[in-house]
Amino acid sequence: MDLKELVAFQTIVQEKTFSRAAEKLNYAQSTITNQIQRLEKELGIQLFKRGWDVQLTPAGQIFAAEVDHLIRHWNNTAELARSLQQDEVGTLRIGGIESAIHRILPDAIRQLQQQKPRITCQITTGNTDRLIEELQSDRLDFAICGSPADASAFYFDPLYEEKIVLVADYNHPLCHSVSASFEDILDYPLTAGGPTCLYHLQFAKYLSCYRKSPALIHSVTPISMIPHMLRHTAAVGVVLESTSLIPGIQQLDLKLGLSPIPVGLLQLRQTYYSPESAAGLLQQIIRGPIQK
Repeated sequence: MDLKELVAFQTIVQEKTFSRAAEKLNYAQSTITNQIQRLEKELGIQLFKRGWDVQLTPAGQIFAAEVDHLIRHWNNTAELARSLQQDEVGTLRIGGIESAIHRILPDAIRQLQQQKPRITCQITTGNTDRLIEELQSDRLDFAICGSPADASAFYFDPLYEEKIVLVADYNHPLCHSVSASFEDILDYPLTAGGPTCLYHLQFAKYLSCYRKSPALIHSVTPISMIPHMLRHTAAVGVVLESTSLIPGIQQLDLKLGLSPIPVGLLQLRQTYYSPESAAGLLQQIIRGPIQK
């Protein structure tokens, strides 16, 4: 059974004769007759009573009542298949560290929707280690995160670098000091991201270079909460430079001897997205404003 046979049957029912149906469809009458014979053979039923007039059999009447629905379903399915082939329908599974999600994805997804309006996005926030696990388990298409410790199975495309900075309440003594050093920071409680934070390992190694230990270390996840935890306290916060600060919290004028942390697009090495695909297009959009 194919669409032409269904349309031929529908047109015969509408036009009441084989000849008018053939004329409307621009077919020879023999073509219409052959199509109906094939349809009857495939269905295993007789659709028309034999004779000069077009008369439906009881089975043909039941089929005629459903043929419009069958043709619409056929056309809708074909349209959906064409859309899927063009990557215009589906779901993108995107992961990202917290700072990247807030900084990059909202505008990028809005731009994607203008070109791929039938694409939906499923966004997962997590640390780099968790996002790596999601990629390996095929639960993400790609992620925006730090570079993996073992990059053999991944392709990492750097986008920008994150700097680690120190922040504190505006009334903190160190906010008004012009000669403060990092050792001075260690006299106060520290509030930093937990073990899964992008900078945790690097900052922990940095602390180990000092004989003096911090007064106290509070662990907070996500790090966007750290500025809120510092209000009206003597604690010093360790955050990424992209972290949004709230009124009353400011960055300390103190340089840390820490290397910037690369953040980029991460996907499995064997995965490739064409520029025309939704995933490929979104990656291009993400790269665009960052590289300017």
